[in-house]
Amino acid sequence: MAKWKDKADFKESVYNYAVKMEIKVKSLALRPMANKWASCSTDGNLNFNKELLDIDKKLGEYVIVHELLHFKVPNHGKLWKSLMRAYLGEYEKMEIKLKQIVSRQQSLNQKQKTKAPHQNK
Repeated sequence: MAKWKDKADFKESVYNYAVKMEIKVKSLALRPMANKWASCSTDGNLNFNKELLDIDKKLGEYVIVHELLHFKVPNHGKLWKSLMRAYLGEYEKMEIKLKQIVSRQQSLNQKQKTKAPHQNK
């Protein structure tokens, strides 16, 4: 499983895809995000979950392309799906793998909560 070397390597991938997709990125940040892999704003700001550095690079590329496409297509309709396929091929497999990672993480978090000692005595 290939991963990014560091934040700079990840950001370089984002900018490379942005150039390829003819999208202008105003700002780019990697930071902790509790409930999502990434977000974007209409004025060109991108935020990515820093946990992307720890997963398979191909899955991270899915997230990158997904967010960049929202600068062109605001929804997940036919055009968005067509463009995802044009840039990544069978992107649906990557989407499923990302959902599996989230599901596993949520299960682990739930188990940790139930194992935590009760503090109200």
